[in-house]
Amino acid sequence: MRIILSLLTLLLLIGSSCGPSNEGSTEANPAAPNFNLAASDAAAIEIADEVMEAMGGRRAWDTTRYIGWNFFGRRTHMWDKIGHRVRIDIPADTLSMIIDLSTKGGSAKKGGALVTNLEELKGILDQGYKAWINDSYWLVMPYKLKDDGVTLKSLGDATTTLGKSADLLELTFNGVGVTPQNKYLIYVDKEADLVTQWDFFPAAVDTMARFQSPWPNYKKYGDILLSGGQIASNKLTDIQVSQEVSSGTWEL
Repeated sequence: MRIILSLLTLLLLIGSSCGPSNEGSTEANPAAPNFNLAASDAAAIEIADEVMEAMGGRRAWDTTRYIGWNFFGRRTHMWDKIGHRVRIDIPADTLSMIIDLSTKGGSAKKGGALVTNLEELKGILDQGYKAWINDSYWLVMPYKLKDDGVTLKSLGDATTTLGKSADLLELTFNGVGVTPQNKYLIYVDKEADLVTQWDFFPAAVDTMARFQSPWPNYKKYGDILLSGGQIASNKLTDIQVSQEVSSGTWEL
């Protein structure tokens, strides 16, 4: 049985949530400034911290720079996590784009030509940004359990569709992302402290999941572990983690 966080740990959590940033915090896995600490519970927070540690630890996650992957065979991403930018290539549409994730601006090339029409460019970048939000969550969700706008609650014991015992977390959002109405149930293996399944609900009030997806075959990439949720034959492939990429990555 997991031990509930001590009063001292709770005080550290509260202190880390009040400031404008987590810089200089001595906590092993500080919450994002706008994580909903007040509505989250101590048991859920402890489990989230154990997941972070099992995935490689907060420092390893924070210092990882480039993460690349192919989403369901549809598009590839190269995410500069520290530089706050992403390159997305969609071969079926002969479309490539580079997006500044802070401003949502950027550039795009379609059919071998740069997109110069500002309205068309904005539409492409908006769709690309939404794709990155969705596709990256399928890969790195376990690292984002204490993100801004997240409320995390423990729902006790559960069993995955594969019959494994797990701790069950409920994850909801408040005014963040492109689909803040969504809800997830997160299954955390009691022995490995790794996410092994998630259930997706389009709305927080829904009682029946739209899908249940396993998170199998964790592997170490750089200093972190990654898996990625899967549905049937749809998989994340070509996963890579590095501290450097070719300079041509950021040219169209």
